[in-house]
Formats: sequence, C-alpha cells, structure tokens
Amino acid sequence: MALPTGAAGTTRVALAAGIDAWVGSPPMRALVGHFGGDWPAGDLSTVLAGLDDFSARHWDFRAGRERPDAREPAFDPATVGLVHDAAAALGLVRPLPPTLPRYAHLLVLGGLAHACVRRTAYAAHLARTVAGVTGEVAVLGSFRPLSPVESRLLADAGVHGCATEVDALDAGVRLAFGVAAPSEEIGETADHPHRAWSARTYRPAGLPPVRVLAAPSGEPDRRRAHTADTQRFWAEHVRLRDGDPVLMVTAPIYVPFQHCDALRTLAVPFGCGIDTVGVDPALAAPVPVPEPTLTPGRYLQEIRSAVRSMRALHATLLAG
Repeated sequence: MALPTGAAGTTRVALAAGIDAWVGSPPMRALVGHFGGDWPAGDLSTVLAGLDDFSARHWDFRAGRERPDAREPAFDPATVGLVHDAAAALGLVRPLPPTLPRYAHLLVLGGLAHACVRRTAYAAHLARTVAGVTGEVAVLGSFRPLSPVESRLLADAGVHGCATEVDALDAGVRLAFGVAAPSEEIGETADHPHRAWSARTYRPAGLPPVRVLAAPSGEPDRRRAHTADTQRFWAEHVRLRDGDPVLMVTAPIYVPFQHCDALRTLAVPFGCGIDTVGVDPALAAPVPVPEPTLTPGRYLQEIRSAVRSMRALHATLLAG
C-alpha cells in the first residue's frame, strides 16, 4: 500500500485521499477484524479516531514506556503470519530506494543507539552514491539519555563517550562521514535537558555539510523531544523553499508514521516534498552493531503509531 504522497505541490485533498486509502486498505481491515474489531463507520475523521481507540486497546504494548521497554505479546502462528504480511503490505518491512536522483536536503532521524549508527552510515552511503544533495545533511536527535543497554552496545562496538542520543548520532556522523571535529558548534544549555538544544556542523570533503541537531521538546514540562519536534527545530534552522525535495532516512518499520509526521510538520507548512526511506540492512555499518529483533508486537505498535500520525496529519489538513 502506498503512503500518502510526499511529492511537492500535493494538494490537501490528495493527501487526505492517501490517508483514506492506507487506513482503509485490506491489510488494515484484516488486522482489525482478526483482533475482534468492527470497522469504524463514518467519515475519515471518525474512522481515524476509531482506529486510534481500537489500537490503543489492542496494539499499544508500550503503555507510555520507551520502545525497548514495551512488552511482547504471545501470539499463535496464524496471528504472527497475518501481522507480518500486513506489516509488509503497509510498508513497514522492505526498504525502498530514493525516488529522485537529487534532493535539496537529506534528513537523518535519531533513535536508539544502534539506529543512530546505522542511519548515519546509510545517509553517508546515499550522499556518496545514490542521491545528490544540494543543501545539507541534517541529523536530528535530542538529549534523551542512553539506557545502560544502549551504552553497552556502543562500547562493545568500540564507540565510547556517548551519554545521549545526540552523542550517538554525532559519533555515527564522525565514523560514516570521516570527520574529526565540527567546524561550528552552537547551542543553549538549560536547567532541564528537555529545554536545551545544540547544533554541530561538519564539512566532509566532497560532500555537503552535515549538521547534527539536538532539539528541545515542544512540551518540556511533560516529555522529551519527539520526531515532530526535531523536524520543526530543523525547519527553523534552514531556509526551506517551496518545492524543495527532502529525503528522510529512518528504519523501515518507522517509515509510515515518520513520513506522515514530516508531511504534517514540513510539507504542509513549507510546501516542500518528502521522500522517506528505510535503511537497507544489507549495507554494513562502520562498526558492528546488532540488528534489532522485529517482532509481531513491534510491528503492531508501529502500525498504531502510523494511525496516530495520520490522524494528526488529517486534523492539520482540516484546520488549514
């Protein structure tokens, strides 16, 4: 199933139609039916609200916790097969290549420590061999503290001195782009890490500048910075032009929800194009970090994330 298009100039009507096609697709309907749900009746807003509520009851295994702390449900083999087939059909499994030969900017989204290393490596590969970048490579993260498990993973791979997500991203940039020190470093400390921000710019030879950003939270009294916060923060630091094509790198499992977040925070307000791709696991990272285990519970969790992201995007379309 195709995601809502990220082509520059896409109308709000076309975006809404893309949301409707994805959430109302046969794989989504099969999942809802398998888990005992009736398909929500009504317009798209009502359907999205119903799917949000349904997925909260049946597919939310985080319950407010970070992703690594989510519980993993026990499913029978038939359910496992159905979930995996649906995830593949909905775009959460197979990585796809960029659709354009050149982009104005390349965005790399942060995540867990292993993802920070893999995504920065994939971005460097794309910038060198596949997708020309006329503007900058922007690596987006936050001051989220690394867990003990993440710190051990990096240390076992020979990466030391990382206390936060943005530290892991910065280390990944140095490894993948072959740079030693930033040419510019700015930021603001704060009394709480949810309010602090930083920006480090590197200038690798023969490649576009690479900027590593740690974004503040949009609701610092309630939570850490999330994906949409980092995207908005980047947009405030770069001159996005109407029609600029932007390539975004994440993991395949997160492509649907993070693509729709970018449509809401970047494409709709700035008129830029968004092409979201997942890291190809066949390409080795510069240091040995393990591939995460992608389970049925994790796929269902991120299908729920996509539903919620599409609901937020649709609300933005209606408000405009």
